[in-house]
Amino acid sequence: MIRIKEKTKNIFNYIVRFWIIYCFFLVSVIMIFFGIENEWFGKMPSFEELENPKSNLASEVYSADHKLLGTYYYENRSNVDYSELSPHLVKALIAAEDIRFESHSGIDGKALIRVAFGLISGGNKGGGSTITQQLAKNLFPRKRNPSIFDLSISKFKEWVTAVKLEYNYSKDEIIAMYFNTVPFGSQSHGIKAASKTFFNKVPDSLNLEEAALMVGVVNAPSFYNPVRHPERAQKKRNVVLAQMLKYNYISQNIYDSISDLPVDMTNYGILDHTAGYAKYFREYIRAQLKQWCKKNFKADGKPYNIYKDGLKIYTTINSKMQQYAEEAVKEHISEDVQPSFFKHWEGQPHAPFVFETDSVQNAIDYILELSMKRSERYRKLRLAGTPTDTIKMIFDIPVKMKIFSWNGSIDTVMTPMDSIKYYKYFLRAGLMSMEPQTGFVRAYVGGIDYIYFKYDHVTQGQRQVGSTFKPFLYTLAMQAGEFSPCSKLPNVQPIIDLYDGSTWEPGNSGSKKIGEEITLKYALATSNNWISGQLIKKYSPQSVIKIARKMGVKSYIPAVYSIALGSADLKLSEMVGAMNTFANKGVYVEPVFITRIEDKHGNIIERFVPEKQEAMNEQTAYLMLELLKGVVDYGTGNRLQWKYGFRNPIAGKTGTTNNQSDGWFMGIVPELTTGIWVGGEDRSVHFRTITLGQGANMALPIWAKYMKKIYADESLGISMGDFEKPLGGFSIETDCDKFEKTQNNNSNGFGFNNDEF
Repeated sequence: MIRIKEKTKNIFNYIVRFWIIYCFFLVSVIMIFFGIENEWFGKMPSFEELENPKSNLASEVYSADHKLLGTYYYENRSNVDYSELSPHLVKALIAAEDIRFESHSGIDGKALIRVAFGLISGGNKGGGSTITQQLAKNLFPRKRNPSIFDLSISKFKEWVTAVKLEYNYSKDEIIAMYFNTVPFGSQSHGIKAASKTFFNKVPDSLNLEEAALMVGVVNAPSFYNPVRHPERAQKKRNVVLAQMLKYNYISQNIYDSISDLPVDMTNYGILDHTAGYAKYFREYIRAQLKQWCKKNFKADGKPYNIYKDGLKIYTTINSKMQQYAEEAVKEHISEDVQPSFFKHWEGQPHAPFVFETDSVQNAIDYILELSMKRSERYRKLRLAGTPTDTIKMIFDIPVKMKIFSWNGSIDTVMTPMDSIKYYKYFLRAGLMSMEPQTGFVRAYVGGIDYIYFKYDHVTQGQRQVGSTFKPFLYTLAMQAGEFSPCSKLPNVQPIIDLYDGSTWEPGNSGSKKIGEEITLKYALATSNNWISGQLIKKYSPQSVIKIARKMGVKSYIPAVYSIALGSADLKLSEMVGAMNTFANKGVYVEPVFITRIEDKHGNIIERFVPEKQEAMNEQTAYLMLELLKGVVDYGTGNRLQWKYGFRNPIAGKTGTTNNQSDGWFMGIVPELTTGIWVGGEDRSVHFRTITLGQGANMALPIWAKYMKKIYADESLGISMGDFEKPLGGFSIETDCDKFEKTQNNNSNGFGFNNDEF
């Protein structure tokens, strides 16, 4: 009886202890959760933060035809909606990470029991974190190097946050948020960046094996990196596929066929500012956007940040036209001009420099020293406090480096100074192409290779424009009403008295028709300097500068007579915008690079409208187009017809500067105005003959190759038609052969009555 009582007492004590421990545990858990909710153990995300979780979002740059050109970021992360995810991604994630995702409310009780049993038994029963808990950890990361207590508290916090996330978001939204927040390695955060980096695809285009690989990689992005460790990545991908098979997302046949496939990384490429098309363009608008951000503010009063606010920048670039432009530049420079340049200078002393001085080597040394001081290596050494003499010694020490070649990068060993000399041999180029009526810039190529030559020859570089400046002068002649394209002037050298008592007597290439009267159309077509000299003598440099300003040229132009021959240094972007005025019926439209900017929610923050101004009347613009057609029909641009086979109406102008330092071509068709410049980094680097160094040889072929591709692509819809005549009719005769036959019947020599002009 006593034993029974003692036994009963012991059972009672055990029961009491159990309930005491249970109650203590329960109260402790309640107190922990109460403390978490009241932020005893650190800050918890607020309702606003759960509604709008903060993360660094890359700003995306899109072409006019909705292609992603590139991103600006601290973290290469862009968000997608659930509808933008491949179904394979969703199934793979649920199968691999949280099969009861659709039924739990943030915490999976069965999984927790399984984990607890595994800990007690010593067996590995898998993790217990749900997708929602993992999302909570991604959105609100744990401390670095946490203690056991901190780790335990963090786990409880993630439970609380997971329940709140489930309350605030749908299951589809949680899946999308998860894929937007996880890192995949290779500088890609979120599935959108990862899909582009690893497969050059958008997330909804991922196939089964790609989706399974992406889900597998997130567990350990470095360890399972498919580029560095393809075998590990394949095994992990197959684990995910096995889970999908286990839960009947795929069949055995599909598993067997896909699990044997190797990991395909042929489309892998890290998406940064050195990758993809329009690299110079993206760098140009990055600088513009940084200035824009300083003047535009978010709802919280802080300025926008292009590196973390997830802006969407919609540009005017057409991705196909951009591709064709880059291909045309590369094809002509790498296959034609550069090989000719190397051959031209082979075995020549002081190559590739030309100086009209007895101290050639001193001049070369001066240029090389300037280039050294402009280099990034020199800048870093100076910032580190290295003396100048020591830096010069360092530049003469051979080091390992990658150098540019048209056949791909070369790993070599050379001194930094030798690399500077090496790069002087490479000719550079710039191209800009814009739509006449809208001002939209459709293609922008700032140089031959952004990785090695970052200087932008579209909007940064200013070079002598040569004869491409002459249309400004001829515009004055047409607009003043004294001349028409078929009006004649004597082909004689003008002599202009200058203020200092000297004279300016422009030279002229060739000796055809000296002393004869020639038409303005013929003079412009053959780039006659004497006729240009006569015109600027009549109208003055100031008048020419004034019309250039109306046509959008903002750079400094000296008020000297030599500008008639193109002595001014201007930007390619300015020249294209100005020449575009002719195609736009006399109205200058400022080149447009961006159409609108949206915030991360898709709200339009700003639209961009170009500046417009009437520079000349419509009839003058049309007369100039007729003049410029002569350049292609029988002038310096005629190789567009005899060599490249163009038969459609084209208005153009070549330009070649002193000593062939710069080669230019401006090509205008009704729906596209395109300008090209080609030259060396330094003006002293150039061909020694006009045959090789003229704009018709250096720049014009790029236009031809570019436009061949444009016309061949019917999806672009660029016609080969003629320019529209002015509204209300046009009675001026621009065919000078016909004009010659009728001019004797007209008292004014124009082929039209004064009241018609």
